[in-house]
Amino acid sequence: MAQLYVRDIPLLRTPGRADLLQVLWCPFDHEPDDKPLTAVFWRTAADVTDVLAAPPEPFDVEYEGYVPEPCLLAPEQITEYPNPMELGKEVQQQLADGSRWRAAGVDNRYVLAPDEFYWNELSVAPGWKVGGWTRWGLTDPVPRPCPACGTRMDPLLTIASSEWKSNTESWIPYEDQALATPSPYHSEPWNPTRLDLARGYDLQLHVCPVSPEHPHIGLIQ
Repeated sequence: MAQLYVRDIPLLRTPGRADLLQVLWCPFDHEPDDKPLTAVFWRTAADVTDVLAAPPEPFDVEYEGYVPEPCLLAPEQITEYPNPMELGKEVQQQLADGSRWRAAGVDNRYVLAPDEFYWNELSVAPGWKVGGWTRWGLTDPVPRPCPACGTRMDPLLTIASSEWKSNTESWIPYEDQALATPSPYHSEPWNPTRLDLARGYDLQLHVCPVSPEHPHIGLIQ
């Protein structure tokens, strides 16, 4: 599903000597949440000496959208802000004040709907990402304690069904903006991996900062 090196993503926190994160999953729905069964492996790249030239394909899958199109990642560091529901009431009121955005030079079309501007263009970046802020879907923020020690878990990896949507223009990478509009050659430019998880859902892995080898997996709408 994913293979990430610390050399490419310096902010990726790994346990011990590990400098490589590998994420595998079974392309079938599993109980209790009807999502692919996911396994996380932390490894040391120098110890991986027997590398397959052609990784094996799965013998069978439940949905074609559970097998991503192979692609090479080009990680880039971005700034995102938390979901509005994680902010205090006073900050939420400030974000809803269109005059503040107008004074900051924001385009007037966004000033008329400041809540949507913050939600779509500034908070919780869509697409595949390491770390960042948690997505909550249609639910309010809830505690995510480590089942082993009770420590609050941190976002590790988001596996996304798309990189952006029509209402998230600011998150389109510069090199992809020319392909942002569908064409006969790029019918779904916002989904280069061709992944389709539960009708457009995302899979988000959280990890305990004390015991990062034990992740928690959640399905996010």
